[in-house]
Amino acid sequence: MRPHKIAVLIPCYNEEIAIGKVVRNFRETLPEAAIYVFDNNSRDKTAIVAAQAGAIVRTETQQGKGHVVRRMFRDIDADHYIMVDGDDTYEAGLAPDMLRTAMAGPYDLVNYIRKETEDAAYRGGHRLGNRMLTGVVRKIFGNRVKDMLSGYKVFSRRFVKSFPALSSGFDIETELTIHALELSMPISHVEGPYRGRPEGSESKLNTYRDGYRILMLIMKLIRHERPMFFFSCISALLALIALVLVEPVLVQYLETGLVPRLPTAILSMSLVILASLSLMTGMILDTVSRGRREVRLLAYLQYLPFSTVERTEPA
Repeated sequence: MRPHKIAVLIPCYNEEIAIGKVVRNFRETLPEAAIYVFDNNSRDKTAIVAAQAGAIVRTETQQGKGHVVRRMFRDIDADHYIMVDGDDTYEAGLAPDMLRTAMAGPYDLVNYIRKETEDAAYRGGHRLGNRMLTGVVRKIFGNRVKDMLSGYKVFSRRFVKSFPALSSGFDIETELTIHALELSMPISHVEGPYRGRPEGSESKLNTYRDGYRILMLIMKLIRHERPMFFFSCISALLALIALVLVEPVLVQYLETGLVPRLPTAILSMSLVILASLSLMTGMILDTVSRGRREVRLLAYLQYLPFSTVERTEPA
């Protein structure tokens, strides 16, 4: 009976002030877990403080949280992975509850829903952006995930090893969510406090820049994962414009039998052709997208669910 392997993964960039406390809290809460801090070119003493607190420190030189997550998921082998930000805004004491939830399901993703305990926890723009982006994803890909941009999650091995990790920045949170929704993975949630950063610590998020990048990623994922919906919308828009343009031309033709606005008629016909091509593109890419989804599902199914793996329960 092999032991249950737990890995705590902490991506970090300039978190010297908070990282020591985060590592110590997780060591106390989960003494059986291996705690990894992946330093992403920090200019302060993040790596030194993390090592002194007892973490296994590794370095990712490509800048961006997406690159760090990709490296963590590739390099670390475990049965369950706890990923948490290194800014000491999340409650380490709830990690055992999240693990028990993941094991009881079993669930491939357990997401931490943030409940603000301080006014400084969220900036106004971040709160509104999180609600809007989460709402868009829930509307298009399914409403089984709440608080999509939370930085505290528990993953199963089969989730981690089937995740392609194509994003480079903070938009990785969106990609993680859509991966779970697209493969219809079992998902659960645990609600807990979310506090402000320690004094002297600064957020790496830029409300507008990162919000725009996440919105663009959502659009790209809609195009890749829902091509029929994406290109059908374009087709409908082009067809509507064509109808608006051709309406006076058609009325005049019926009244006089003449087509004096020939350029408008040609433009309308061109738009109709483009609308038809867009619709056919959506139909073709929908078949391609289904094939890609099947490949990801096969990669996911290579790993047995946790409940069927030979193990001993954690202490």
